Amino acid sequence: MRAKLERYLNEVWYGGDTPPAWLRALVPLYRAGFWLDRKLKSARQPAALKGRAIVVVGSVVAGGSGKTPLVIRLCQLARQAGYRPAVISRGYGRSSGVLAEVSKDSSPADVGDEPLIIARRSGAPVVVAADRCAAAQFLFDRGADLVISDDGLQHHRLPRTVEICVVDGQRGFGNGELLPAGPLREPPSRLKDVDFVVINGAQDEVLSKSLPGDGVNMELAPGLLHALNGTETWRLSQFTGCKVNAIAGIGNPDRFFRVLQQAGLQTRNHAFPDHHTFTRQDFSALEPGLPLLMTEKDAVKCRGLGLDNAWFLAVEAMLPATWETAFLQRLDAGLAQHGKHPEASSGP
Repeated sequence: MRAKLERYLNEVWYGGDTPPAWLRALVPLYRAGFWLDRKLKSARQPAALKGRAIVVVGSVVAGGSGKTPLVIRLCQLARQAGYRPAVISRGYGRSSGVLAEVSKDSSPADVGDEPLIIARRSGAPVVVAADRCAAAQFLFDRGADLVISDDGLQHHRLPRTVEICVVDGQRGFGNGELLPAGPLREPPSRLKDVDFVVINGAQDEVLSKSLPGDGVNMELAPGLLHALNGTETWRLSQFTGCKVNAIAGIGNPDRFFRVLQQAGLQTRNHAFPDHHTFTRQDFSALEPGLPLLMTEKDAVKCRGLGLDNAWFLAVEAMLPATWETAFLQRLDAGLAQHGKHPEASSGP
């Protein structure tokens, strides 16, 4: 049921189908609820968090846009600059909303798939909680001097020093409609208020014209292929010319499939809903005898399923050095205004 609904909405949001009247009728309700939530919660920001180093990485578009790789890269930059970064997340799809610390051995059912990847790749402390303000305070109390929120642009109770909005360069703003008639959580004009706009991948002409300001391009560079149930690693080029099964349960599966195809792989593509919980049955329709390639986000949920010849592709967020320096300078300046700047340099 969920998969059918997601496919239907994607056709409406990104496929050119006209939103039906019943979806359009729900937009005023969404707009009113969003306005009320922002008005009430913005006035209830915890005083203890105001002026603290908090970076929010989010999007005005529902679904995946590349936020997680960017969060990992920001953790690396912050550590190089002398900060002690930590990460908070809602932990989409987890079985509970209570505050929980994420370790490399955590179960994705307990903490969510993306927080688990961040904990494994960034080396930073990661906490998941429905109340992101409580999560941020928990980490500050334990020695962090910078908290990065994975998503949370619309989490109005959370103060922030820097806001970064990530936009998928290929899918852009879809049909430009607010939820649920379109994919937008907020109008594109919201981008005028954020500190940085990061465009994931090359942006098409339509997106370029609809952006209210300049954005910086981020590329997700493919890294090594890692054996799902082992320590072996291969370069993606070693699969060039091979037929492979490819699965992706992410916001934009076609992005992953294109990476493999551009590397010369002949893919048999199988898309699943974002944050899909995999079972053995999901792999019954795959062409037998072929290697199985997946995203790192899918891999954290597929370990233990007994899949043979299965691999996941790691990606790295690549940003211009000038932007990375500008980000650190903006962070330093924001903290200096509140007299809470830690002993950190302003360069990577």
